[in-house]
Amino acid sequence: MSEVGGVGGAGGVGSQRQRSAPGAGEPDIRTDVPARLDRLPWSPWHWRIVIGLGTVWILDGLEVTIVGNMAGRLSEHGSGLAISSAQVTTWAAALYVTGACCGALFFGWLTDRLGRKKLFMVTLAVYLAATAVTAFSWTAWFFFLCRFFTGFGIGGEYAAINSAIDELIPARVRGRIDLIINGSFWIGAALGAFASIALLNTALFATDVGWRLSFAIGVVLGLAILLVRRHVPESPRWLFTHGQAEEAERIVAEAEQQIEARTGEPLPRAEEAIVIRRRPPLGFITVARTVLRRYPRRTVLGLALFVGQAFLYNSVTFGYAVILTTFFDVPVGDTGYYFAVIAVGNFLGPLLLGHLFDSVGRKPMIAGTYAGSGVLLFGTAWLFQRGSLDAVTMTACWTAVLFLASAGASAAYLTVSEIFPLETRALCIAFFYAVGTAIGGISGPLLFNGLVSNGTTSDTTLAFCIGAALMVAAGGVEAAIGVRAERRSLESLAAPLSAVTPESGPS
Repeated sequence: MSEVGGVGGAGGVGSQRQRSAPGAGEPDIRTDVPARLDRLPWSPWHWRIVIGLGTVWILDGLEVTIVGNMAGRLSEHGSGLAISSAQVTTWAAALYVTGACCGALFFGWLTDRLGRKKLFMVTLAVYLAATAVTAFSWTAWFFFLCRFFTGFGIGGEYAAINSAIDELIPARVRGRIDLIINGSFWIGAALGAFASIALLNTALFATDVGWRLSFAIGVVLGLAILLVRRHVPESPRWLFTHGQAEEAERIVAEAEQQIEARTGEPLPRAEEAIVIRRRPPLGFITVARTVLRRYPRRTVLGLALFVGQAFLYNSVTFGYAVILTTFFDVPVGDTGYYFAVIAVGNFLGPLLLGHLFDSVGRKPMIAGTYAGSGVLLFGTAWLFQRGSLDAVTMTACWTAVLFLASAGASAAYLTVSEIFPLETRALCIAFFYAVGTAIGGISGPLLFNGLVSNGTTSDTTLAFCIGAALMVAAGGVEAAIGVRAERRSLESLAAPLSAVTPESGPS
């Protein structure tokens, strides 16, 4: 058995080649890279990953919120676009989500084949280009086209980023870090809400200028993220399953050396290892067979979580501005203040509850946040139907609902990125996101637009109840068949398809 890469100063077996079965091609690779990554203490190396990869969710929140708040201004005479408010909130929203679903599937497939880093650079570039061009839209069809390709880039980010983050973050804190990163969408939403207040002010910006400048915010932030992301490493887990054991070893050893130099103490030895036999890239049929045949219960779980959260968010956030202006006479220019409050509540959920997903556990926390948010939304619907709420108390109810729902929705991404094999991870994330979002994110705006915009209290109550029922149902599915993934290595949850024999049994 000969060494492939040098062993880091922390101590470990590194990556080694050993004889493969007679007639086989390349020799098997024995590696302890996953165990070494999971036992790393939190360090600046991890912060670089979080900042470089996680901050893109802020872009998504900024993008969605600004466009939603700009709907009224885009439809005004003199905006430079012949477009109606309904077209922006319905068709532009649906095309953005359609693009995100297509981008997730396309880039998710490429991410598993070509690597996490290549794709999370490409997807951000696609987003930046589409967002920049949107500012120069001169007609409705071109604006819609730009929205599709902006979503195409963002959808690709979901697959590439979630897979990379979970493969680089230690198992003991993977839950809280993943939840906070996904929850940072709402930081962008809050920024977008406040930015729209200024950009909608015609005393500051002309009708045809303010909405164009709004897209520049995303471009500037995206360029800053791109500069940081250049220094984020490729996933060592992906590398060693694709015959690049030397590079995987180099990345892990470099992180170990940086941490040891900072702490002045050697890292504990990593004892567990796995043996990998390189295999050709997987096709869609192999991935589908793996997901549906080997993990049918996990497939049902992933779909339930994604569909539930997609419908809940559409039942509340899609029509929030219309509800405030129609039922509570809130001026159009002031809706951003209310949404900023909702956005803060959404971010505080993952931030304050995230550590419980690693300590109390995934099943009770996911089931509790899903079912709890559904019950609170049923209560909100009942109070709304009775006429017991005003703009402030309605916003308070929404904030309470989404405090729990945001933590649960973020955990949906965490769940599907944990419970399927490494070689299928990005495509699985893409698949569940695309299916769940297509059901709730494309049909949702079309359904809820009619329910909340006609000014009928009972129809808006029905929209709330649909979202609430699906969240409660998803919470029940999690309680019944959820996976206890807290503090466990990804390989113990779902062995890589290329694994030959585990050197130590899964926990």
